[in-house]
Amino acid sequence: MTSSARGTIFLERARVISQLAYDAQQFVLRVAAPRCATHAQPGSFAHITCDAAIPMRRPLSIMRADARAGWIEMLYKALGPGLHALAGRKTGDELSVLGPIGRPFVPHRERPRTLLLGGGVGIPPMVFLAERLRDAGGAAYKPLVLMGSEVPFPFRTRPSTLIMPGIPAGAIACMPLLEEWGIPSRLASCAELPGCFPGFVTELADAWLASLSAAELREVEIFSCGPTPMLEASAQLARRYGVPCQVSLEEFMACAVGGCAGCTVLVRTSAGPAMKRVCVDGPVFDAYAVF
Repeated sequence: MTSSARGTIFLERARVISQLAYDAQQFVLRVAAPRCATHAQPGSFAHITCDAAIPMRRPLSIMRADARAGWIEMLYKALGPGLHALAGRKTGDELSVLGPIGRPFVPHRERPRTLLLGGGVGIPPMVFLAERLRDAGGAAYKPLVLMGSEVPFPFRTRPSTLIMPGIPAGAIACMPLLEEWGIPSRLASCAELPGCFPGFVTELADAWLASLSAAELREVEIFSCGPTPMLEASAQLARRYGVPCQVSLEEFMACAVGGCAGCTVLVRTSAGPAMKRVCVDGPVFDAYAVF
């Protein structure tokens, strides 16, 4: 474990509180992990032991964390033997959880129009960030959450009652949880899902950004998590409109605490190109430095 992470990453025997199954082998797992819940931030993740017979842990982005109740929640797709084993865990089962790990998203108050883009299993950090922006209080931030998926979303969608200027007509589906928080959200899909914008989530974001004035754009900051092509499209979008953008990268990793350097990516720094570890130097990076 690196010195920068020492004292902030905890190893806990976590108890499964609930595991909800959704279409397309998607699961939302909630576990009791008090220390991880207390220190988790939007963009951080947990390294989970899926089964005693599978030694390699799996990194899962944290979607929600409740410090008072002591739980964290994660969304994942059951791909591969490890996550298939995790999908078989029942309420009351124990898991080994290492977390929270990684540098989080950092919103800036001078950029209150926060545009949150989540694609597929990149949705969790956006939900977490939206909740924290809500908890910031008052009208400090005006988040808009746009999500994309090519399979049914891991929640029951419904038409939004929150009007959002600049969103194309017909894009009315939202995430109910965000709606309950008073945070507007819209969904995009190329799979002809009802109420969704027919295209990529970055195309929906492009339509909304194009509707803003120059003064409004000066208040925008983009946060994005999802497949690499989506992150690259997010960076291109940010460049086109001249707004800052933070992205959360996904990489295969072994130790997840900076020791093995198996998850390095090339990043541009003030001192020149450098290899950075996604686990502890990220997973959140300045989009312009990566793409």
